[in-house]
Amino acid sequence: MSDDGLFPEKYQGFLQKKDELKGYEFQHAPQGSVAPPVVTFRDKLRWWTLDRWKRMNAIRAARDSAQAEIVNIGKAQKKS
Repeated sequence: MSDDGLFPEKYQGFLQKKDELKGYEFQHAPQGSVAPPVVTFRDKLRWWTLDRWKRMNAIRAARDSAQAEIVNIGKAQKKS
């Protein structure tokens, strides 16, 4: 924590240098939205489906790969 205990150290450093920094302005964010990723299946979903566990595994795998991409973005930026 910082000396005053309000913000962690890295945020405190940002707040001290905020007038000098230039970068992305959040008030001018790009307009529009992005559709969420879709996991497709060969068969339609029925209430009596027997392969629910396969579907759930596919959905979890898609979720985990998206999270891994997000984590790797931070690692790639640190290398640069």
